[in-house]
Amino acid sequence: MTETPEAFQESAVGIAQFAFELGVLKRLRRAGWWHAGVRDPESVAEHSLRVAQLAGLIAAEEGGDPARAAYLAIWHDSQETRVGDLPHTSQPYLDRPDNRRITADQVARMPEASACCVRDAVDEYEDRQTLEACCAKDADKLECLLQALEYRSVGYVGVQPWIDSSLAGLSTLTAKRVAEAALTTSTLAWRER
Repeated sequence: MTETPEAFQESAVGIAQFAFELGVLKRLRRAGWWHAGVRDPESVAEHSLRVAQLAGLIAAEEGGDPARAAYLAIWHDSQETRVGDLPHTSQPYLDRPDNRRITADQVARMPEASACCVRDAVDEYEDRQTLEACCAKDADKLECLLQALEYRSVGYVGVQPWIDSSLAGLSTLTAKRVAEAALTTSTLAWRER
């Protein structure tokens, strides 16, 4: 069955609207860093990019599918367009947002193929039953640790709790090794030849 021009246009509108919503992630700051005194913390989109990159690298080293791990990581914080970036200090007062429910609402106006691939990625990430999902979660923790080390290197001293909690949350051998290496390497060592 061929899609009518009207249905095709409605599908395109649904994707365009979701794309505009995703643009919010470029402006949404990671709120927890304000508690450490960071005046202009990274955005959720900036965080998510490095999480996806790290997820692919971790998955490659762990024998998983790098593309799948990176894809899961891309969507891991996309729900924050609706609920914001809630710092850990909010946990005693607020229930954890239901990322699956938020995602289902976000993609409700999209064509089914597109909506399904986003819902499936969020489900897999939230379930943490696949190697790729575990790599994506480790990448989220590792990225936080790296960001804390970068903030510390420019003078923010209150970041140790982020370093400690990130280290404690790692599960893959690769992520643990990279974290240990990051703790003993200058954030600018990559510039040296």
